[in-house]
Amino acid sequence: MAKIIFLIFIFTSIFTSQVLSQSEEDSEVPEECRPESGGCNDKAAALPLKIIAIASILVTSMIGVCLPLVTRSISALHPDRSLFVIVKAFAAGIILATGFMHVLPDSFDMLSSICLPQHPWHEFPFTAFVAMLSTLLTLMVDSITTSMYSQKSESDSQFVADGDREIAMTTTSTGGHLHASKGGVTGVSQLLRYRVVAMVLELGIVVHSIVIGLSLGASNNTCTIKPLVAALCFHQMFEGMGLGGCILQAEYKLLKRAVMVFFFSVTTPFGIALGVALSTTYRENSPRSLITVGLLNASSAGLLIYMALVDLLAADFMGPKLQASIRLQIKSYIAVLLGAGGMSLMAKWA
Repeated sequence: MAKIIFLIFIFTSIFTSQVLSQSEEDSEVPEECRPESGGCNDKAAALPLKIIAIASILVTSMIGVCLPLVTRSISALHPDRSLFVIVKAFAAGIILATGFMHVLPDSFDMLSSICLPQHPWHEFPFTAFVAMLSTLLTLMVDSITTSMYSQKSESDSQFVADGDREIAMTTTSTGGHLHASKGGVTGVSQLLRYRVVAMVLELGIVVHSIVIGLSLGASNNTCTIKPLVAALCFHQMFEGMGLGGCILQAEYKLLKRAVMVFFFSVTTPFGIALGVALSTTYRENSPRSLITVGLLNASSAGLLIYMALVDLLAADFMGPKLQASIRLQIKSYIAVLLGAGGMSLMAKWA
C-alpha cells in the first residue's frame, strides 16, 4: 500500500508539472479563459495563507486520523460499542458528501468548461462516464483483493481447535497478526475485509487530497483561499476520523498504522506545496489543466462514493449490530445526515 501511494506522489509530481506548465498564446485564448488579474488576486498576500494552510491542514489531518486510534483505550469508543458505530456513520456521511457535493461537481464544471473544444468535451458526459468506470474499477479491486487475501490467509494460516475455543492464528500475507475469535473463519474473513477497505479508502482519499491541494496551492485568489482553508480543515478532520476508524478495525501493527497515518496527513499539504511550486506556470483554465484535474476528480468521486455507500454505510447498516437495534439505526442515520449535511454546507465556500 505504501509503495502504491508513493508512486502516486511521484506520478503526480512529474505528470502535473508537464501538464500544468503548458501556456497558450494569449491571442488564442478566449477572454473568459485568461488568468484573472487584480481584485483578490495577489500572489504576495496568497503565499502566507498557503503556508498557514499547509500547517493547519497537516495538524487537523493528523488529529482526525489519529483520534480513533488513540482513543481505543476508552471503552465507549471501542469498535464494538455503539458510539463508535455512530461516529463512523458521521464520518461516512462526510466522505459521501465529499464525493457528491465537492469532487463530482468540480469535475462537471471543468470538463464542460467553455475553455475546452466543442469536440469531444461538450458532446459526451465524460465526468459521469469516468465516475462510473471508477466505481466499477473500485468494485473489481475490492473484490479481487479480498479474494486474494482470503486465499492467501487460508494457505498460510493454521487453526488449532481446543473444545469450543479457537486460538491464535498468524498470517504472513499482511505482515500482522490476525486473532480468531468465537467466529473462527468468519472473524478472520471480516478482519481481512476491514484491511482491504482501509487500503482502498486511503488510496481514493490520497488521489483526491493531492488534487484539491494542488488547486489551492496554485491559486493566488485570497478571497477563495481563506474560506477554502477552513473548509478543508473541517473536511480533513472528519474524513480522517472515518479512515482512522477503518484502520483501527483492520488491526494493523504499529508501523503499518504509522505509514497510513503519515500518507493521509501529508497528501493535502504536499499537493499545496506542489501547487505553490507550479503557481508561476499553472493556468487554471488551460485545456490540459481542466482535462487532467477534471478526469482525476471524476475518478476520485466514483471511488469515494462507492467506498462510502458500499464499504462503510451498507456494510454497517446491513450488519448484525445495526440490524439488531432499530434505535441504533436511527441514531446512525441521523449521524450520516449530519455529516453529509455539514460537508454539503461547506460546498458554499469550497
